Amino acid sequence: MKTPKIEKLPSGNYFCRLRLGGQSIPITAPSKNECLKIAELTKSQYRAGAGTVKRLPKDVTLSEAVNTYVNRYKKTLSPSTVRGYNVYKRTRFVEYMDVPLGEIDFQEMIDDELKTGISPKTIRNAWGLIHAAIKDLGYPVPNVRLAPIPVPDVNFLQPSEIKPFCEAVKGRSYEIPALLMLQGLRMSEMRALTWNHINLKTDSITISGANVKGENGYVLKKTNKNATSTRVIPIMIPQLRKALAAVKKKEGLVCTITPSVLLRDVKRACERAGVTVCSCHDLRRSFASLCYHLNISERQMMSWGGWASPDVMNKVYVKLAAADQAVAKNTVESFFTT
Repeated sequence: MKTPKIEKLPSGNYFCRLRLGGQSIPITAPSKNECLKIAELTKSQYRAGAGTVKRLPKDVTLSEAVNTYVNRYKKTLSPSTVRGYNVYKRTRFVEYMDVPLGEIDFQEMIDDELKTGISPKTIRNAWGLIHAAIKDLGYPVPNVRLAPIPVPDVNFLQPSEIKPFCEAVKGRSYEIPALLMLQGLRMSEMRALTWNHINLKTDSITISGANVKGENGYVLKKTNKNATSTRVIPIMIPQLRKALAAVKKKEGLVCTITPSVLLRDVKRACERAGVTVCSCHDLRRSFASLCYHLNISERQMMSWGGWASPDVMNKVYVKLAAADQAVAKNTVESFFTT
C-alpha cells in the first residue's frame, strides 16, 4: 500500500485520508504509527469486501476540522477569504468549537446561533465554512435547515442623479476613486490600480490585481476575483479623464484613500447633491443600472464590469430605474386603453 500522507492535528492527533473506490476515507489516531496501522487495516478490509461505514468522528473537534481546512487551502484562497474564515471561527458557534464532531447536534447548533440575533446570512456563510471543512475531511455532512435570507434593501443612483453626484465630487480628494467605482470597478480593483494601468493615449484602464484585507492588513494580490475580472475598459466619464490627466504620475498607486474614509466621503457627496445616499459598492451597482437604462448589451456590461455570470450581474447589480419602471407601466397601460 502506498503510504498515505499523515498530518498532525492541533489536538495532537494524527490524520490521513485514503482514496478507495472513488471514496474519501478519513482516519484519525493518537499516534502516527497507529494512524498508519489503521490505514493498512482499512485498506485490507476494503479489499476483502468488508466495506467501510463513515460516521462523524468523536476525536476531532469542530475547531480542529475548521483549522485543518483553512490551513490546507490558505495558500490558494484570497487573503480576505482566509480572514473571513478566521473571523467566523472566532465568533460563530463558539460554544461548539471544542466539541467533537460526532457529539454535535448541528441543527441545534444552528438554532442556538439564530437565538443570539445573528443574521441568517451570517449564519449561512459560517455554516458554509463548516460544511466545506467536514466534507473535505471525507465525512458525511449533516443535513440542516437554514433560515431564509431576507432580501436586503439596496441603494443606487438613478440615471438622473448621476450627473449631480459627479458635480458634487468634482475637485475633491476622492474624485478619482469615486468616479472609478462609478465606472464599475470593485473597491479592491480600484485600490490596486497603479499609474502604469492608466493609458490616456488609448483612453483606457487595465484592471489587473486586487488590494484586499487580510489577517495583517491589506494585501496586494496579482490576481483578480475571477478570470473575467482582468480586463481593459475605456474611460467613459469625461470628468474622470480630466482628473486623471491632471495628476498623472509615472508610477505608484492611483488611489491611496482607505475604504472607510471613501465611504464617508461618498455619502457626504450624495447628501450635498441631494441624491440617494449610496455606499461605495452602490456606485458599482449604479453603473450596471445605468448601462441597462441605456440599453447596453448584456455581453458588453459583463465585459466592462468583470462579471463572470449574467445571473449574478442581473440579480445583484442591475436595478430598474424609476423612469424605466414608469415607461414599462405606461406601455402595459396603453395596451388596455388604446
